[in-house]
Amino acid sequence: MKITDVKLFLINQPHTFNWGPGNAGNHAIVKILTDDGIYGIGEAFHSLEDIIEGCVRKFRRWLLGQDPTKVIHNWNAIYRGMRYPLGTGELSALSAIEQALWDIAGKSCGLPIYKMLGGPVRDRIKVYASGNAWSRLPQMEGKALHEQAVILKEMGWTGMKFGPQAIDVEMDPPSVVWREVPKAPIREFEESVERVRLVREAVGPDFNICLDFHGKSFSPADAIRLAKGIEPYHPYFLEEPALTENPDQLVEVKAQTSIPIAGGERVVHRDLFKDVIAKRAVDIIQLEPTACGGILETVKRSAVAELSNIQLAPHHACSPVGLSACAHIDAAVPNFLIQEVNNDVASAFNQELFFPSLTIENGYLELPTGPGLGIDLNEEAAAAYPPKDWDRPVIIKPDGSIGLE
Repeated sequence: MKITDVKLFLINQPHTFNWGPGNAGNHAIVKILTDDGIYGIGEAFHSLEDIIEGCVRKFRRWLLGQDPTKVIHNWNAIYRGMRYPLGTGELSALSAIEQALWDIAGKSCGLPIYKMLGGPVRDRIKVYASGNAWSRLPQMEGKALHEQAVILKEMGWTGMKFGPQAIDVEMDPPSVVWREVPKAPIREFEESVERVRLVREAVGPDFNICLDFHGKSFSPADAIRLAKGIEPYHPYFLEEPALTENPDQLVEVKAQTSIPIAGGERVVHRDLFKDVIAKRAVDIIQLEPTACGGILETVKRSAVAELSNIQLAPHHACSPVGLSACAHIDAAVPNFLIQEVNNDVASAFNQELFFPSLTIENGYLELPTGPGLGIDLNEEAAAAYPPKDWDRPVIIKPDGSIGLE
């Protein structure tokens, strides 16, 4: 079997925003075709589509004519063949290609990928809801944060993630600028603690509250103060209370709170990952399989983390294709804890484009059962959602300097 083509599909999600170009981000799906008629798909991290497009075109030149079942060989040819360390965009493109190669290998053997990785160590995958505007902003369509939590609980979710910080912003359409509204530190602290208290009060003790600090402060002291304030409400974890790129700061925060510390979505390079693990900077590592090198790379790193009793909770912010890749990792990794899932996974858009649908019930994702990745793309439907311009917001602090998003 030989690879005959490598295609990239950029698909815009049917959402609109009242800032920037007004569009949601684009899904980046890679499809690898073979002369046997077997094909595979994979996903690269969104918002890097311009870079990914060029990388896929470049990597395609190596892949044409290669045996797709030689997953590790082809991965190393690209990873080592670039000579210089790969950037995030290049790693994202490689991640999608690697997933697609595993998809082909699994289909050729008639096995789900997790069975090729040693078989499942669990029967279902614990999940929490993420990925909506309420996760970072105080309100969404007039619904208070705690009301959104109640809605998710009523829908059957057993956990959700949101930003604890009560930071207000002013948007300036059509610009991508978000201006922070000046607020005294004590007021911001009190409002942030109140946000968490209200959610806990609304959902009760049998619901996992996951908090994402988003690495917004360069000062560990800010995170430590907030962590002490929200400890009484027993968060499931506190994500990126400091920048993961500086693991020493995470260590400082971790030493001052009883809340488990999570992080790692931006730890895409091996050297930084080794540093984070060696310093035990997190209790939970949140690797992103669409950006750190793919399925096997995530499994390898999970094994390294397991040796230090660090658990895995993969980051997910892409389409059901990326979630399927996570599911195979989660099924095979002993130190898996919980999986992030966009709470619109069952939306009409996802139902139209990706099949079969992933099943989530009572806070758990069912294991994929089909061979390979166990999910496919409806190319005809995808053609109706061409890519559009999209940019992340730029945060302007009250003094005019650039903040962290």
